[in-house]
Amino acid sequence: MGEYSKYISEKRRAVPTPKSMVNPDGTCVFGTFDKEFEEMDLVKLKGPTALPNCFNKLKLTLWEATEVHLKNGVLLAVVCDMGIFGKTMNVFYDKRTKKVYCWDTNLPSKKTVIAPNLINGSVAEAHTDVSFVKYVNDFQDGKCVLSGSHKGKCLITEGREDKTAVEAIKENYSEATIDYEFTLTRLSDPCVVSIPFDEKRPRPLYSQKDFFKAEGRLVINGEELISDDETVAVVDDHRGYYPRHAHYDWVTTMGKCEIDGKKKFLAFNLTRNQSINQDDYNENILWFEGKSSLLPPVTFTRTPETKDFRNYAEWRVKDEHDMVNLTFKVYGLNPMILHAGVVNIDYYITFGELEGYVRDEDGVKYDLTGMLGMGEDKTLLL
Repeated sequence: MGEYSKYISEKRRAVPTPKSMVNPDGTCVFGTFDKEFEEMDLVKLKGPTALPNCFNKLKLTLWEATEVHLKNGVLLAVVCDMGIFGKTMNVFYDKRTKKVYCWDTNLPSKKTVIAPNLINGSVAEAHTDVSFVKYVNDFQDGKCVLSGSHKGKCLITEGREDKTAVEAIKENYSEATIDYEFTLTRLSDPCVVSIPFDEKRPRPLYSQKDFFKAEGRLVINGEELISDDETVAVVDDHRGYYPRHAHYDWVTTMGKCEIDGKKKFLAFNLTRNQSINQDDYNENILWFEGKSSLLPPVTFTRTPETKDFRNYAEWRVKDEHDMVNLTFKVYGLNPMILHAGVVNIDYYITFGELEGYVRDEDGVKYDLTGMLGMGEDKTLLL
């Protein structure tokens, strides 16, 4: 164990994954695990919310999402089932212009397919008249194939002084197209967690995140972007019962940085959510090629608040032990705001660059200044 390992709870060490996330008595398995679950039928949980169990499906949020980092831009591809409706979403950040393109299409929940697991060719997909997103998952072999497209109405945002990104939403819709296909090959250890969100109820947040090499192509508005030897991706499979009042902060990076005088693959995931114990249950991790190192809980502070973003913001992301000391310089933002009676969602996807460092458990410091930053600031009232 390294000198900083003392700051990592033993409950964050991966243990063998049981076959199912749901025990025979309807309780949930919690902890950190070493590989994919075969069975994740969280609808079978007993009492995950205050509503009767027959409402479980309506309260369960499911998605599979991927961030693909290309030389000139970043793709976020999502297929999502929020119980009452499904969604295809494609977001592209052009690093050259700092513009964010977002296509977002809803469809019935019953027409949204979320894979039962991530192994043996399982499929997650959703199709509409203007879009599709599809995953073919073979994580047992460290493989995944992602494909998708979207056309038509697109929210295009870019920084401006006269209005915040939220104030300018109605002015920024245009016609645009995106099409892509990527083959993903795992580079590092998976991060598989099941986090309790409630002291009394089996209310879980499950997430599996993986760092991949990506090969393929993306075409946006007729411009083709081809993968190269530094193109990487992180896949996020996510299932959980969020409380009525929920908030999470998230930031990631992925790519190559200089390590021991050579450019090597590196990525991290840093999240703050409603975990009942941030030390024992979190998903903070530093990935390298062929290995990983755990990171402690972190906090986020922002200047200005994300809702007031115009053309620049700074997020400070830090822990208590000097393992994480980062400034996320936000240059681009996509706002998704829904205020409709009892359902209120304030969801911001952000892009920019990092400044600062992280340390692994041995105390080795990695300077991430200049690397891609991507984050989310999401608040729910359901």
